[in-house]
Amino acid sequence: MHIAEGVLNWPVLAGGAAITAVLTGVGLKRLDDDRLPLAGMMAALFFVASLIHVPVGVGSVHLVLNGLCGIMLGWAAYPVILVSLLLQALLFGFGGLTSLGVNAVVMGLPALLCGLLFAPPAGLQPRAALMRGGLAGAVAIAGGVLLMTLALYLSGGRAFMPLMTGVLVAHLPVAVIEALVTGIVLSTLIRMRPALLAAQA
Repeated sequence: MHIAEGVLNWPVLAGGAAITAVLTGVGLKRLDDDRLPLAGMMAALFFVASLIHVPVGVGSVHLVLNGLCGIMLGWAAYPVILVSLLLQALLFGFGGLTSLGVNAVVMGLPALLCGLLFAPPAGLQPRAALMRGGLAGAVAIAGGVLLMTLALYLSGGRAFMPLMTGVLVAHLPVAVIEALVTGIVLSTLIRMRPALLAAQA
């Protein structure tokens, strides 16, 4: 789901950078010191999940787990995702520095949405957590794909239509896998470490 360098036009890149700057500031302000270890763990999980990817045109298909990041960290998920994307761009060339802001929007905004919609209430049962996590995983991927296709459309219009169609089709199985993984992880945490989910900010 990374957009490479040289694909998007400057207005889209500037808009993505501005949104990312604002949301990163909000996320850092809401990240309590006692949640830093969890933030580091989620950054590592996001980083590793995105390493195994299949190129699709100027983007790539891979697990993201941004829905899980949003559930675990709330607003703090955005800077966590940004840092992971920056490291991926610097170390492996995934995405790029100029497209970093847009890539953060593509993966970070759905994470925030999932944090707001699917954060588990107190006393949630594991089976319900499985369903809630599954929805979060699917919504996060769907939201990311929609934002990615919007960025491509705003940059190239109908010229990017075949690419946008390919991105949508390629991410259908990813959404299913992401739903399964997120649901299983959330259900397991509810059973074994519910305290990790109790202080989402």
